[in-house]
Amino acid sequence: MESRMSGAAAVGQRLLQAEPSEKNRLPVVSGSRGGRALRWFTTMVLNAAFLGMGVSVAVLGPTFPDLARNVNRNLSSLSEVFVGRALGYMGGSVVGGVLFDCMNHFLLLGMSNLFISAGLYLTPLCKTAASLTAMMSVTGVSFGILDAGGNVLILDLWGDKGAPHMQALHFSFALGAFLAPLLAKLAWGTAASAQNHTESDSDPLMLNQSSEAASDSVFAVPDDLTLLWTYASIGTYILVVSVFLFAPFFKKSSKQEKATASAQVARRAKNHWALLCLLFLFFFFYVGAEVTYSSFIFSFATTHVGMEESEAAGLNSIFWGTFAACRGLAIFFATLLQPGTMIVLCNIGSLTSSLFLVLFDKNPLCLWIATSVYGASMAATFPSGISWIEQYTTLTGKSAAFILIGAALGVMATPALSGILHGHYPDLPVILYTCLGSAVFTTILFPVMYKLATLPLARKQKKSINSEGQKFLLSSSGLQGRK
Repeated sequence: MESRMSGAAAVGQRLLQAEPSEKNRLPVVSGSRGGRALRWFTTMVLNAAFLGMGVSVAVLGPTFPDLARNVNRNLSSLSEVFVGRALGYMGGSVVGGVLFDCMNHFLLLGMSNLFISAGLYLTPLCKTAASLTAMMSVTGVSFGILDAGGNVLILDLWGDKGAPHMQALHFSFALGAFLAPLLAKLAWGTAASAQNHTESDSDPLMLNQSSEAASDSVFAVPDDLTLLWTYASIGTYILVVSVFLFAPFFKKSSKQEKATASAQVARRAKNHWALLCLLFLFFFFYVGAEVTYSSFIFSFATTHVGMEESEAAGLNSIFWGTFAACRGLAIFFATLLQPGTMIVLCNIGSLTSSLFLVLFDKNPLCLWIATSVYGASMAATFPSGISWIEQYTTLTGKSAAFILIGAALGVMATPALSGILHGHYPDLPVILYTCLGSAVFTTILFPVMYKLATLPLARKQKKSINSEGQKFLLSSSGLQGRK
């Protein structure tokens, strides 16, 4: 009896091992969801859209002095632009998550790209701080919609095979952010413009005189045409991408969307929202640390370590360089490693490098090496986290929006808090303490998330094994036929 029961359990175990890959596979992966060519076309267009979003987000940095001069404001008095874009991104994530579950995906993403393009065309024409902040808020809303929708759509397109494509999507964003300064400073030469107008930006009398002269107009052609051409070229690229995003809209049918929705409901985990809340905190600490380090490493290196400005700039560049390079390499590693394994490796690298930064905070050589490792370790965490959660529960538009709100709050809260603490304790490496604390939290959070995600599955497997064993025994003993 025991041998027959163990044999039944083995049969049940084999059945369970074969079942998840088919059961968890979204209909879009099969041929019924459209041809392989359509999936690849859509994936390439999404990558192009994220490349444009990366350029659009990062181009604000090198062109900010020109925009400030255009609206007759000092750089230090124009911080509401960043706040407006961040709040717009949070609102767009919420709105996009809700709309993504109730309207055509390609129509929504195409419209968001159109709004980004329009915002980029109008940004260099803004002559007041209020209009510039409004444009940044509009583009921020569109960024939130595109970010939430793009992540969910990649998972919808590829299902359990989506990890490499998710890495490629976020690599496209990082590549765009890397190319933005080159486009702004080298292609159109706005760096010279920023240097020529440094004195006027810092002279309040001159700003007041020019503001009185231009107070009647809200939109006007800027004096610096290179600024206009920079934003117009990016806006044109995004406009072209939006046309390709609209193309699959005419190929999707309501039946296909309903099939996807039913598959998503069937894959909803028992602890769905508990997992999302933990991932919310995970991305809060991860993204907050990433933005904090990249924002303050230049000033930290010059004031605390005593580096020259050129060396500190190189330190910032090597962080983003290794970040972008490892996001590219993560595309290939994602085909060999599970998303959970990649998260563990990233957490170990972040924890180790941030610990060395704290222990040897005034050693320039350690700062260079640890910064490189830290940038490389941070690269694959975000896309791996989204791919990992999809293994256990379907990531809908609303749940993706919830996760992205956590990341957006990390962007807003962590650098601000670190800056305040750094002002109160200038002799301490507060920035490094922040990164180390965030690495500790993410390292602790992931095993908790993994345990919560796998425990219900283990119980389900035991019940299924017992039921399969009973069926096997009944059929082999002939009792099932007598009933």
